[in-house]
Amino acid sequence: MLTRKQLDLLDFIQTRLNRDGVPPSFDEMKEALDLRSKSGIHRLITALEERGFIRRLAHRARAIEIVKLPDALADKHAARGQAASATTGSGFAPRVIDGDRPDSPPPARAMPVQTIEAMELPVMGRIAAGVPIEAISHVSHSVTVPTSMLSGRGDHYALEVRGDSMIEAGINDGDVVVIRETSVADNGDIVVALVEDQEATLKRFMRRGSTIALEAANPAYETRVYPDHMVKVQGRLVGLIRTY
Repeated sequence: MLTRKQLDLLDFIQTRLNRDGVPPSFDEMKEALDLRSKSGIHRLITALEERGFIRRLAHRARAIEIVKLPDALADKHAARGQAASATTGSGFAPRVIDGDRPDSPPPARAMPVQTIEAMELPVMGRIAAGVPIEAISHVSHSVTVPTSMLSGRGDHYALEVRGDSMIEAGINDGDVVVIRETSVADNGDIVVALVEDQEATLKRFMRRGSTIALEAANPAYETRVYPDHMVKVQGRLVGLIRTY
């Protein structure tokens, strides 16, 4: 169930997407919902994302897309779309402005065909980019990756990311990360870390004397520090796969 503010925000975003083709800015959302600060919008956006109604895309301005709508909102916007189509008749009719261009395009150059070598990697379930989850130890399916993505010697495997604690490192919820198996890491490496032999998480590795800090790439998550004997490195990030 969504709160009234969450529903209002979802309705406003969908309305602007239908009208302009891009989502509104946070300032526009704040004014539309009559909130005092953008922090309230951030909380609403996070709640909608956690419930699977929207998705935020990294490295893009206003990068919000609607994944699904509650039935009532879906029916409401479908009715609006039908009404708009009836009003405009045949719908959108673009105008083309002729510029200084040739009547026919130049012949395309033949490009050499390149063969990309690839291999299948096992997807060993899901890994938390947030608070740790239970350790991963089973193969759920496989994924094909280019061999150029594989780094160094040793075995590789893949994990599906759950959570948003690494978004500032370009790792989003739903991404598939490619991991090279290793038990050692340098400071700054993004690793799969096993905590107390029970919980696995994807974090940035930092050794500080006799302790190990597992750092998030999202200011909403705190850095977790453990005695070094409680953390085992299971692998290092070497690639990422994203499906749109």
